[in-house]
Amino acid sequence: MATIHSVEILWEDLIGAFTSGQLDTAYYLDRLTGEIFSVPSTSDNNEVRQQLDSNGERFLEIPPFDYRSERQIVSEFIVEIADSELRSLLKSLLTGNRPFGKVEDILSFYPREEERFALLKDQFLSKRLKNWMEENNLFTADTVLHGSKHA
Repeated sequence: MATIHSVEILWEDLIGAFTSGQLDTAYYLDRLTGEIFSVPSTSDNNEVRQQLDSNGERFLEIPPFDYRSERQIVSEFIVEIADSELRSLLKSLLTGNRPFGKVEDILSFYPREEERFALLKDQFLSKRLKNWMEENNLFTADTVLHGSKHA
């Protein structure tokens, strides 16, 4: 029978690591302490890498918010846009055609759409975080107290 090991994980730190777009940094969660720490992806420190590799059950790598994730959100968002000019701009952005820029910069001229995009991004990240936690048998106190992992 499995036992429950209870640790406190700072939610803000977990969200910060989960939404970080820094591809030169890898974030890890220490299952024993709840600590979230970062290691440069290009680290020459073999001792740190050996510790992480030899204690694979203890340390979980937190998946980065990468270009592919952002493209997926933008693709889902484009489908819902009524404004053909904005839709065209964002499609061009996804295909690498001009105008170059960031989604946030383009949407700053469309406040309603900017708000909708922020909501969609939050929902996407929340779902992704919830799935990652369930896949790694991490549950919130509320989930454990209610006796169901899908509370």
